[in-house]
Amino acid sequence: MAHSVVTGRERILDCISAWLEDGQRAWLCTIVETWGSSPRPVGAWLAISESGHWSGSVSGGCLEEDLFRRTANDGPERPVLVDYGITDDDRDQFQLPCGGRIRLLVEPFQGQSGLDHIQALAVGLRARQPIVRRVPLKGTATLEHSLIRGGRSVRFDGEQLLHALQPECRLLLIGAGEVARHVAEFATAADFVVTLCEPREAFAAGWSVGQIPLERRLPDDLISTQFGDAWSGVLALAHDPRIDDMGLLAALNSRAFYIGAMGSRKTSEARRERLASLGLDKVALDRLRAPIGVDIPSKTPAEIAISIVADLIAARHHLRGAVSSL
Repeated sequence: MAHSVVTGRERILDCISAWLEDGQRAWLCTIVETWGSSPRPVGAWLAISESGHWSGSVSGGCLEEDLFRRTANDGPERPVLVDYGITDDDRDQFQLPCGGRIRLLVEPFQGQSGLDHIQALAVGLRARQPIVRRVPLKGTATLEHSLIRGGRSVRFDGEQLLHALQPECRLLLIGAGEVARHVAEFATAADFVVTLCEPREAFAAGWSVGQIPLERRLPDDLISTQFGDAWSGVLALAHDPRIDDMGLLAALNSRAFYIGAMGSRKTSEARRERLASLGLDKVALDRLRAPIGVDIPSKTPAEIAISIVADLIAARHHLRGAVSSL
């Protein structure tokens, strides 16, 4: 059975849509610049409704209360910049990290035009399309379905915000087990969207991570239809060549940004030989991370999972810096 997973960014957009459909105004706060320590990265979102509901975060809690008050008392009618942490009093009042400073763009939405913009953005991201938002301080926000390479994902020149939004990075884990369970939990906490593929009845019956979608189809089918784009990762964790190799063969012929397989160095070399015999060339095989993960070295399932997720985070950081950014 196919499952639909709502990501954090999509959840924020869904909340704004619901508020606008209810006739409320809403504000989207985007971090456009930081100096020093910052609890949330540039590009992070916080959405606030005029009734006081909210979704997302721009500081982990220390700025949100002031933003709620600002929008409730005098929500701006056009995009405005808000700075925190400029003075010592700011840092004391809002408990920003030492020396930290955050600049936000607070952007209003209301009526059908606001709803159209938010829903078009949500549709594009769900369709796995990179999108650039252009938000002028004076004028109307627009969307561009484009792929821009090199530089920063967020740029503000004093007159307009450019925000390159990539699809969420999602992972297909092949094979249920203790390592897969820990990878699913740690990767979800690190904001990856995780699905487990397990066609084997006995292993599927024992999967206990209820919030992670379980797919019973064969991995090559899933990769060709859902996990083959540049924002997808495929992890072969089954320790069963019948399942792992099928998934790896499909993944190495796809655009997936991360492809890894669990096993010893000896096992990994044997796997490469099998895949080469199936027609994969050296360029494709060089994309395979096997043994998977950072060389800590790791032994227990939790340690192996930590090494895998650390490597995934590094690969995602490289992807976001090199592709679909400004």
